[in-house]
Amino acid sequence: MPIVAPFQDGFRRVLSTPLVLLGTWLLTVAVALPLGLLLRGELQVTLGETLASGVATDSIVWDWWQRFAGHTSGIGRLFIPPLVVAATVLSDLNRLVNGDGLALIVGTITAIYLVVWTFLAGGILDRYARNRPTRSAGFFSACGVHVTRLLRLTLLAGLAYAVLLGVAFNWLFDGVNAGELSPTTEGRSFAIQSLASLVFGALLAGVNLVFDYARVRTVVEDRRSMVGSVVAAWRFVRRHPVACIGLYAANCVVLVSTIALYTIAAPDTGPTWLIFLTGHAYIMARLVIMLWFWASEVSYFQSQLAHASYVASPQPVWPESPTAEALGRLK
Repeated sequence: MPIVAPFQDGFRRVLSTPLVLLGTWLLTVAVALPLGLLLRGELQVTLGETLASGVATDSIVWDWWQRFAGHTSGIGRLFIPPLVVAATVLSDLNRLVNGDGLALIVGTITAIYLVVWTFLAGGILDRYARNRPTRSAGFFSACGVHVTRLLRLTLLAGLAYAVLLGVAFNWLFDGVNAGELSPTTEGRSFAIQSLASLVFGALLAGVNLVFDYARVRTVVEDRRSMVGSVVAAWRFVRRHPVACIGLYAANCVVLVSTIALYTIAAPDTGPTWLIFLTGHAYIMARLVIMLWFWASEVSYFQSQLAHASYVASPQPVWPESPTAEALGRLK
Protein backbone atom coordinates (compact mmCIF):
# COMPACT_ATOMS: atom_id res chain seq x y z
CA MET A 1 0.00 0.00 0.00
CA PRO A 2 1.27 3.53 -0.81
CA ILE A 3 0.75 4.77 2.76
CA VAL A 4 2.79 2.12 4.56
CA ALA A 5 6.21 3.47 3.57
CA PRO A 6 5.54 7.13 4.53
CA PHE A 7 3.74 6.01 7.69
CA GLN A 8 6.79 4.04 8.82
CA ASP A 9 9.25 6.62 7.52
CA GLY A 10 7.43 9.39 9.39
CA PHE A 11 7.82 7.50 12.65
CA ARG A 12 11.53 6.99 11.96
CA ARG A 13 11.98 10.71 11.28
CA VAL A 14 10.32 11.58 14.58
CA LEU A 15 12.52 9.13 16.51
CA SER A 16 15.62 10.52 14.77
CA THR A 17 14.97 13.98 16.25
CA PRO A 18 14.82 13.51 20.05
CA LEU A 19 15.73 17.16 20.70
CA VAL A 20 12.67 18.29 18.73
CA LEU A 21 10.49 16.03 20.85
CA LEU A 22 12.13 17.23 24.06
CA GLY A 23 11.71 20.88 23.08
CA THR A 24 8.03 20.52 22.25
CA TRP A 25 7.44 18.64 25.51
CA LEU A 26 9.14 21.39 27.53
CA LEU A 27 7.05 24.03 25.76
CA THR A 28 3.83 22.15 26.49
CA VAL A 29 4.71 21.60 30.14
CA ALA A 30 5.80 25.23 30.54
CA VAL A 31 2.31 26.35 29.52
CA ALA A 32 0.19 23.57 31.03
CA LEU A 33 1.87 23.25 34.44
CA PRO A 34 1.21 26.81 35.74
CA LEU A 35 -2.42 26.65 34.59
CA GLY A 36 -2.84 23.23 36.20
CA LEU A 37 -1.38 24.45 39.49
CA LEU A 38 -3.69 27.47 39.45
CA LEU A 39 -6.71 25.22 38.91
CA ARG A 40 -5.58 22.89 41.69
CA GLY A 41 -5.32 25.90 43.98
CA GLU A 42 -8.86 26.93 43.09
CA LEU A 43 -10.11 23.44 43.94
CA GLN A 44 -8.37 23.46 47.30
CA VAL A 45 -9.68 26.92 48.18
CA THR A 46 -13.23 26.05 47.16
CA LEU A 47 -13.37 22.57 48.71
CA GLY A 48 -10.66 22.51 51.32
CA GLU A 49 -9.24 19.18 52.37
CA THR A 50 -12.47 17.25 51.79
CA LEU A 51 -13.46 14.05 50.08
CA ALA A 52 -15.06 16.06 47.28
CA SER A 53 -11.71 17.59 46.33
CA GLY A 54 -10.31 14.11 45.75
CA VAL A 55 -13.35 13.05 43.75
CA ALA A 56 -13.16 16.19 41.62
CA THR A 57 -9.58 15.51 40.62
CA ASP A 58 -10.07 11.78 40.08
CA SER A 59 -13.21 11.84 37.96
CA ILE A 60 -15.63 14.16 36.20
CA VAL A 61 -18.94 14.96 37.90
CA TRP A 62 -20.68 17.36 35.56
CA ASP A 63 -23.25 18.76 38.04
CA TRP A 64 -20.49 19.39 40.56
CA TRP A 65 -18.31 21.16 37.95
CA GLN A 66 -21.20 23.47 37.09
CA ARG A 67 -21.64 24.45 40.72
CA PHE A 68 -17.90 24.88 41.15
CA ALA A 69 -17.63 27.16 38.09
CA GLY A 70 -20.58 29.21 39.36
CA HIS A 71 -19.11 29.83 42.83
CA THR A 72 -15.38 30.16 42.24
CA SER A 73 -13.95 33.58 41.37
CA GLY A 74 -10.58 32.44 40.04
CA ILE A 75 -9.20 30.62 37.07
CA GLY A 76 -11.50 27.69 37.72
CA ARG A 77 -14.29 29.58 35.95
CA LEU A 78 -12.47 29.04 32.67
CA PHE A 79 -12.23 25.25 32.95
CA ILE A 80 -14.99 22.74 32.47
CA PRO A 81 -14.61 19.05 31.62
CA PRO A 82 -13.73 18.25 28.00
CA LEU A 83 -17.04 16.49 27.36
CA VAL A 84 -18.37 19.59 25.64
CA VAL A 85 -15.33 21.03 23.91
CA ALA A 86 -17.24 23.26 21.52
CA ALA A 87 -19.27 24.74 24.36
CA THR A 88 -16.07 25.36 26.33
CA VAL A 89 -14.52 27.27 23.44
CA LEU A 90 -17.63 29.38 22.90
CA SER A 91 -17.93 30.04 26.63
CA ASP A 92 -14.32 31.23 26.89
CA LEU A 93 -14.68 33.38 23.76
CA ASN A 94 -17.76 34.98 25.29
CA ARG A 95 -15.78 35.80 28.44
CA LEU A 96 -13.02 37.35 26.33
CA VAL A 97 -15.50 39.54 24.48
CA ASN A 98 -17.09 40.64 27.75
CA GLY A 99 -13.72 41.63 29.19
CA ASP A 100 -13.22 38.87 31.76
CA GLY A 101 -9.73 39.48 33.15
CA LEU A 102 -8.90 35.85 33.84
CA ALA A 103 -10.14 34.75 30.44
CA LEU A 104 -7.96 37.45 28.92
CA ILE A 105 -4.92 36.09 30.78
CA VAL A 106 -5.56 32.51 29.71
CA GLY A 107 -6.35 33.65 26.17
CA THR A 108 -3.09 35.61 26.04
CA ILE A 109 -1.09 32.62 27.28
CA THR A 110 -2.80 30.39 24.71
CA ALA A 111 -2.11 32.89 21.91
CA ILE A 112 1.57 33.09 22.88
CA TYR A 113 1.73 29.29 22.97
CA LEU A 114 0.25 29.07 19.47
CA VAL A 115 2.63 31.71 18.11
CA VAL A 116 5.65 29.90 19.57
CA TRP A 117 4.35 26.60 18.17
CA THR A 118 3.94 28.22 14.76
CA PHE A 119 7.48 29.56 14.97
CA LEU A 120 8.86 26.11 15.80
CA ALA A 121 6.70 24.41 13.15
CA GLY A 122 8.79 25.87 10.33
CA GLY A 123 12.00 24.45 11.77
CA ILE A 124 10.41 21.10 12.64
CA LEU A 125 8.94 20.58 9.16
CA ASP A 126 12.20 21.73 7.56
CA ARG A 127 14.13 19.23 9.69
CA TYR A 128 11.77 16.39 8.77
CA ALA A 129 11.92 17.37 5.10
CA ARG A 130 15.73 17.37 5.00
CA ASN A 131 15.85 14.13 7.00
CA ARG A 132 19.32 14.97 8.25
CA PRO A 133 20.78 16.98 11.15
CA THR A 134 20.65 20.75 10.55
CA ARG A 135 22.08 21.88 13.91
CA SER A 136 20.55 24.69 15.94
CA ALA A 137 21.61 27.45 13.51
CA GLY A 138 19.92 25.76 10.56
CA PHE A 139 16.84 24.83 12.63
CA PHE A 140 16.19 28.32 13.97
CA SER A 141 17.04 29.87 10.62
CA ALA A 142 14.22 27.82 9.09
CA CYS A 143 11.95 28.85 11.97
CA GLY A 144 12.61 32.51 11.23
CA VAL A 145 12.21 32.12 7.45
CA HIS A 146 8.81 30.46 7.69
CA VAL A 147 7.19 31.98 10.78
CA THR A 148 5.36 34.90 9.14
CA ARG A 149 4.18 32.67 6.30
CA LEU A 150 2.86 30.01 8.67
CA LEU A 151 1.17 32.67 10.80
CA ARG A 152 -0.66 33.89 7.69
CA LEU A 153 -1.57 30.30 6.91
CA THR A 154 -2.87 29.90 10.48
CA LEU A 155 -5.10 32.94 9.99
CA LEU A 156 -6.48 31.42 6.79
CA ALA A 157 -7.11 28.15 8.64
CA GLY A 158 -8.87 30.05 11.42
CA LEU A 159 -11.09 31.71 8.83
CA ALA A 160 -11.91 28.33 7.28
CA TYR A 161 -12.77 26.81 10.67
CA ALA A 162 -14.88 29.88 11.53
CA VAL A 163 -16.88 29.38 8.34
CA LEU A 164 -17.33 25.70 9.22
CA LEU A 165 -18.51 26.50 12.74
CA GLY A 166 -20.58 29.51 11.79
CA VAL A 167 -22.19 28.22 8.59
CA ALA A 168 -21.90 24.45 8.16
CA PHE A 169 -22.37 23.60 11.86
CA ASN A 170 -25.40 25.85 12.25
CA TRP A 171 -26.94 24.67 8.98
CA LEU A 172 -26.52 21.01 9.88
CA PHE A 173 -27.52 21.04 13.54
CA ASP A 174 -30.00 23.92 13.67
CA GLY A 175 -31.91 22.22 10.88
CA VAL A 176 -32.09 19.02 12.89
CA ASN A 177 -33.02 20.76 16.13
CA ALA A 178 -35.64 22.93 14.47
CA GLY A 179 -37.26 19.94 12.85
CA GLU A 180 -36.62 21.17 9.32
CA LEU A 181 -35.68 17.63 8.37
CA SER A 182 -39.02 16.42 9.82
CA PRO A 183 -37.87 13.46 11.97
CA THR A 184 -41.00 11.57 12.88
CA THR A 185 -39.60 9.29 15.53
CA GLU A 186 -36.97 9.53 18.24
CA GLY A 187 -34.86 6.85 16.54
CA ARG A 188 -34.97 8.67 13.22
CA SER A 189 -34.05 11.95 14.91
CA PHE A 190 -31.04 10.30 16.54
CA ALA A 191 -29.99 8.81 13.20
CA ILE A 192 -30.23 12.20 11.50
CA GLN A 193 -28.21 13.87 14.26
CA SER A 194 -25.58 11.13 14.00
CA LEU A 195 -25.40 11.60 10.23
CA ALA A 196 -25.06 15.36 10.68
CA SER A 197 -22.21 14.77 13.15
CA LEU A 198 -20.45 12.47 10.69
CA VAL A 199 -20.81 14.99 7.87
CA PHE A 200 -19.49 17.81 10.04
CA GLY A 201 -16.61 15.65 11.26
CA ALA A 202 -15.71 14.76 7.68
CA LEU A 203 -15.75 18.43 6.67
CA LEU A 204 -13.57 19.32 9.67
CA ALA A 205 -11.09 16.53 8.89
CA GLY A 206 -11.03 17.52 5.22
CA VAL A 207 -10.17 21.13 6.00
CA ASN A 208 -7.53 19.98 8.48
CA LEU A 209 -6.02 17.64 5.89
CA VAL A 210 -5.77 20.37 3.23
CA PHE A 211 -4.14 22.82 5.64
CA ASP A 212 -1.73 20.10 6.79
CA TYR A 213 -0.44 19.74 3.23
CA ALA A 214 -0.53 23.51 2.75
CA ARG A 215 1.87 23.76 5.70
CA VAL A 216 4.05 21.03 4.23
CA ARG A 217 4.17 22.64 0.79
CA THR A 218 4.92 26.05 2.29
CA VAL A 219 8.07 24.74 3.97
CA VAL A 220 9.20 22.07 1.52
CA GLU A 221 8.74 24.22 -1.57
CA ASP A 222 9.65 27.53 0.13
CA ARG A 223 6.35 29.10 -0.92
CA ARG A 224 5.55 32.77 -0.28
CA SER A 225 1.84 32.87 -1.10
CA MET A 226 -0.31 31.14 1.49
CA VAL A 227 -3.38 31.26 -0.70
CA GLY A 228 -1.27 29.54 -3.35
CA SER A 229 -0.18 26.95 -0.78
CA VAL A 230 -3.79 26.15 0.12
CA VAL A 231 -4.80 25.84 -3.53
CA ALA A 232 -1.74 23.66 -4.27
CA ALA A 233 -2.50 21.50 -1.23
CA TRP A 234 -6.10 21.03 -2.37
CA ARG A 235 -4.89 19.99 -5.81
CA PHE A 236 -2.42 17.54 -4.28
CA VAL A 237 -5.08 15.94 -2.08
CA ARG A 238 -7.46 15.80 -5.04
CA ARG A 239 -4.82 14.01 -7.15
CA HIS A 240 -4.00 11.49 -4.38
CA PRO A 241 -7.23 11.17 -2.36
CA VAL A 242 -6.86 7.52 -1.32
CA ALA A 243 -3.28 7.85 -0.07
CA CYS A 244 -3.78 11.23 1.64
CA ILE A 245 -6.98 10.18 3.40
CA GLY A 246 -5.59 6.73 4.20
CA LEU A 247 -2.44 8.16 5.79
CA TYR A 248 -4.49 10.68 7.77
CA ALA A 249 -6.84 7.91 8.92
CA ALA A 250 -3.92 5.68 9.98
CA ASN A 251 -2.54 8.47 12.16
CA CYS A 252 -6.02 9.09 13.60
CA VAL A 253 -6.31 5.40 14.53
CA VAL A 254 -3.04 5.68 16.46
CA LEU A 255 -4.29 8.83 18.20
CA VAL A 256 -7.67 7.36 19.18
CA SER A 257 -6.02 4.12 20.36
CA THR A 258 -3.61 6.08 22.56
CA ILE A 259 -6.43 8.12 24.10
CA ALA A 260 -8.46 4.96 24.74
CA LEU A 261 -5.48 3.18 26.29
CA TYR A 262 -4.78 6.11 28.59
CA THR A 263 -8.44 6.34 29.59
CA ILE A 264 -8.48 2.66 30.52
CA ALA A 265 -5.04 2.29 32.08
CA ALA A 266 -4.40 5.66 33.75
CA PRO A 267 -4.38 5.27 37.54
CA ASP A 268 -7.14 7.16 39.38
CA THR A 269 -5.46 6.73 42.72
CA GLY A 270 -2.02 5.80 43.92
CA PRO A 271 1.35 7.39 44.56
CA THR A 272 1.66 10.96 43.31
CA TRP A 273 4.82 10.11 41.40
CA LEU A 274 3.01 7.35 39.48
CA ILE A 275 0.14 9.63 38.47
CA PHE A 276 2.66 12.33 37.53
CA LEU A 277 4.76 10.00 35.37
CA THR A 278 1.68 8.49 33.71
CA GLY A 279 0.34 11.93 32.85
CA HIS A 280 3.61 13.10 31.35
CA ALA A 281 4.02 9.84 29.43
CA TYR A 282 0.61 10.52 27.92
CA ILE A 283 1.61 14.08 27.01
CA MET A 284 4.77 12.75 25.38
CA ALA A 285 2.78 10.13 23.46
CA ARG A 286 0.37 12.79 22.17
CA LEU A 287 3.30 14.93 21.02
CA VAL A 288 4.91 11.96 19.25
CA ILE A 289 1.64 11.30 17.42
CA MET A 290 1.23 14.93 16.39
CA LEU A 291 4.78 15.08 15.06
CA TRP A 292 4.20 11.69 13.41
CA PHE A 293 1.30 13.28 11.53
CA TRP A 294 3.62 16.00 10.22
CA ALA A 295 6.56 13.74 9.40
CA SER A 296 4.49 11.13 7.57
CA GLU A 297 2.78 13.79 5.47
CA VAL A 298 6.15 15.34 4.63
CA SER A 299 7.48 11.90 3.69
CA TYR A 300 4.51 11.11 1.47
CA PHE A 301 4.60 14.50 -0.27
CA GLN A 302 8.32 14.15 -0.96
CA SER A 303 7.76 10.66 -2.34
CA GLN A 304 5.61 12.27 -5.04
CA LEU A 305 8.19 14.88 -6.08
CA ALA A 306 8.94 12.93 -9.27
CA HIS A 307 5.67 14.30 -10.67
CA ALA A 308 6.10 16.11 -13.99
CA SER A 309 5.57 19.53 -12.41
CA TYR A 310 8.74 19.07 -10.32
CA VAL A 311 11.21 18.05 -13.03
CA ALA A 312 13.04 21.38 -12.91
CA SER A 313 15.25 21.16 -9.85
CA PRO A 314 15.65 24.60 -8.20
CA GLN A 315 19.12 25.98 -7.65
CA PRO A 316 20.03 25.35 -3.99
CA VAL A 317 20.81 28.48 -1.94
CA TRP A 318 21.27 28.81 1.81
CA PRO A 319 19.09 27.84 3.45
CA GLU A 320 18.61 25.50 0.50
CA SER A 321 15.10 24.28 -0.19
CA PRO A 322 14.23 20.78 1.04
CA THR A 323 12.73 20.27 -2.40
CA ALA A 324 16.18 20.58 -3.93
CA GLU A 325 17.54 17.97 -1.54
CA ALA A 326 14.65 15.58 -2.21
CA LEU A 327 15.00 15.94 -5.96
CA GLY A 328 18.74 15.47 -5.67
CA ARG A 329 18.19 12.14 -3.92
CA LEU A 330 15.90 11.03 -6.74
CA LYS A 331 18.62 11.44 -9.37
